[in-house]
Amino acid sequence: MKILLVGNYIPDNQRSMQRFATMLHEGLIARGHEVRRIQPAPTFGRAKWLSCGLLKWLAYIDKFVVFRPSLRRAASWANVVHICDHSNAMYATALRNKPHVVTCHDLLAVRGALGENTDCPASFTGKILQRWILRSLKRAQRVVCISTATQRDLIRLAGDEMKTRSSVVMLGVAPTLARRNGENADALAEDFPALESGRPFLLNVGSNLRRKNRDGVLRIFKKVSEQFDCDLVFAGEALSDELKRVTKEIALNGRVIEVPHPSDELLEDLYHRAFALLYPTKYEGFGWPAIEAQACGCPVISSQSTSIPEVVGDSALLRAPEDEQGFVTDILRLTHDSLRDQLIARGFENVKRFTPERMVNDYIEIYQKVCARSSN
Repeated sequence: MKILLVGNYIPDNQRSMQRFATMLHEGLIARGHEVRRIQPAPTFGRAKWLSCGLLKWLAYIDKFVVFRPSLRRAASWANVVHICDHSNAMYATALRNKPHVVTCHDLLAVRGALGENTDCPASFTGKILQRWILRSLKRAQRVVCISTATQRDLIRLAGDEMKTRSSVVMLGVAPTLARRNGENADALAEDFPALESGRPFLLNVGSNLRRKNRDGVLRIFKKVSEQFDCDLVFAGEALSDELKRVTKEIALNGRVIEVPHPSDELLEDLYHRAFALLYPTKYEGFGWPAIEAQACGCPVISSQSTSIPEVVGDSALLRAPEDEQGFVTDILRLTHDSLRDQLIARGFENVKRFTPERMVNDYIEIYQKVCARSSN
């Protein structure tokens, strides 16, 4: 089968989307398929000196005007086209009758644009964009959601006809994130001296989006640190000025360590060494860090919201996002080795559901069905 994967705009640097497309690309090739990958490159939006507002509009021209002819030409080669991120669902209109699939990672921004509370507020132009995405999803031949929570949102917002035109394929754990023995722990300590060898730390992975609840993480850690001598590590996006201000206000200077934009290998070492992943997110389409942590033997303490219960089941300790004292209690419970060992074992068992091989096989089956339906 000839499969064209459509990735995200290069300057957007969306690492999770890149990882997803790479996992698909490598997995499909390993199964003997011909795969090409295309993504919009900066043409008008390459001038770094322009204001952010103007760059955004020039990026839209790159994505939705300049890229379309290239996409049509590339699609003529393929049996099926896979748009790897629903934020590009509007590309489907350039494919005419070509069999195609769109992966929907979450509809939180769409919901926010429609006035729902998802901690994803939208500007005037943002509302236009998100409504365009939703209309495009309604017209797509097949929409694959990464959780049933996301599929429920899709059906509710796009209509009951999406019950028959959508399916669920959960993500796989990236191949580099597999159980190891923390052999690079010394190298990690050299790069980040604040991470003293053997000193326990809680880990939070993600961005500063409000829905990620990083301010809540700081408040939870403040209470925990009064009873348990440990540090807090933020991996991913560097803390915003506002979060740094909160850190100072609650007197956590020196105990909060930032590891900005870690490589996959460095992130894996952090998971291996962490006492636990603290992930009290409010809204998620899937919750990749929880599965990555479990693959590395890191216990997970997370929220019982949106997709998280579906992803981790009984292999993690879950609380309502606003139950900060409950998170404190659960972290302190993990200082008892027996419970921590139980969670680690459950986590290893849970991640067996999220192999890249299973994810790729599910997509191949969907490609075949879309192509067969198109030929009838």
